[in-house]
Amino acid sequence: MKTVIIGGSHAAISLAAQLRHLSPEAGITIISSDAETPYQRPPLSKGYMSGKVTFDQVVLRPEDWYEPNRIELLKGARAEAVDRPDRIVTLDDGRKISYDKLVFATGARPRRLPAEIGGHLPNVFVMRDHGDAIKLMDRMKEGQKLVVIGGGYIGLEAASEAAKKGVAVTVIEAADRILKRVACAETADDIRALHQGHGVTILENAQLHEIHEKNGVADGVILADDRVIPADFIITGIGVFPDTSLAETAGLTYNNGIVVNEKLETSDPNIYAIGDCASFPYHGRMIRLESVQNANDMGIVAAHNILGEDKAYRPVPWFWSDQFELKLQIAGLNTGFDQVITRKGLREGAKSHFYFRDGTFLAADCLNDGAAYMMARKILEGGKVLTPIQVADPAFNLKSLL
Repeated sequence: MKTVIIGGSHAAISLAAQLRHLSPEAGITIISSDAETPYQRPPLSKGYMSGKVTFDQVVLRPEDWYEPNRIELLKGARAEAVDRPDRIVTLDDGRKISYDKLVFATGARPRRLPAEIGGHLPNVFVMRDHGDAIKLMDRMKEGQKLVVIGGGYIGLEAASEAAKKGVAVTVIEAADRILKRVACAETADDIRALHQGHGVTILENAQLHEIHEKNGVADGVILADDRVIPADFIITGIGVFPDTSLAETAGLTYNNGIVVNEKLETSDPNIYAIGDCASFPYHGRMIRLESVQNANDMGIVAAHNILGEDKAYRPVPWFWSDQFELKLQIAGLNTGFDQVITRKGLREGAKSHFYFRDGTFLAADCLNDGAAYMMARKILEGGKVLTPIQVADPAFNLKSLL
């Protein structure tokens, strides 16, 4: 049986590795539009941009891993069409590749500002791939001025790396606070204070009117209240959207992602979707997760199901973000929370914010608090009951629940 994977993402390599582990004879082809060997994207805005890790260290598998494992890797190749009745993928260079099972692991693409307000200018960047990271590393020099549009994790990580290099950074956020969509006010307060302590200016309730252009490049941003913020370069961190265009053209069901069932099958049982591009059932609703955990675990589950097993994907999500001296680790998914309890960690300055809904533990944001993060993950994975009263009691030992 031959499996063709569209995309060179973390999910794609996880799937290929697991398929090969489970089935020595399976045919496996990866179609990756990237010119590079498939690599991890999250470290690009963290350790790679800071210079702590090299590109070789963020590569998912070394170049010499593919051939001995009989995994065909087509780099710089783009899938252009899917013929579902005949099970053929056509590439942009005209090559045709047949499949028994097809997997979309196409990830997500960054949202860009419209050209009419200056999003097209050459010094307006996004932070998504290796090329983006290289361009930004060249720009991040002491004395430069950067405006980051968007106060989510990607924007704040970029702001952190720039500030560490001596760049004067201003973050503008349209909502009334940073991290509005993804974190509680308590976590946002901690991260805002962290950035301000390192000289980053954060403007909330700041609506972008347009990017100011001079001599063909951006030289600042104009806010809706007519404030002008000078800039030598700009990074937009305003979210991503799932890359579903080819799946849509192929007639697959999509809704904020390629819709899959618990087995990660799309509306065509011979086609799967995994990673950032997939919308899957989670506690009675459909969600997408943009995380390494989700990509890796989906790849493993899909491999089992491609080979005829019947595995359901039921994740306990986790995420992380590195900013200045802060390691933020997140266990669980906080959607729908109605209560937050803050608990001090064992180490100096460590703390965690625990989320609850109707008294049920949902998630925890752990700030330099690795011990609490591990306990939170284990509690969620084990289905243990953790109450707000227990979290609020500094004498209560989380380990006692395990």
